[in-house]
Amino acid sequence: MADQADEKFLEFIIKSIVDHPEEVKIERKIDEMGVLLTLRVSPQDMGQVIGRDGSTAKAIRSLLRIVGIKNNARVTLKIEEPEGGRKSSESNRADENTSIKEEVSS
Repeated sequence: MADQADEKFLEFIIKSIVDHPEEVKIERKIDEMGVLLTLRVSPQDMGQVIGRDGSTAKAIRSLLRIVGIKNNARVTLKIEEPEGGRKSSESNRADENTSIKEEVSS
């Protein structure tokens, strides 16, 4: 069985910084490119995981790279955006602004 130190390490870090540790889900896949860890957290915890300007996510990826080097593997972290995330909320705001402008101009 493959060494899962990277997955356990990621789980420990993420559960330590989020407010809803019970909603942390990590999926681990191995292919010819290395190890892919896919992370899902509660929508309320996304800001804590990403950090200001992505600094927390960047630091976590750096630490995972070090764990991977120690275990002779290339580890990549993918943080999945929850449903109703940033992209859809931005388009909703654009729709609201458009409808407000139409009402004002009428």
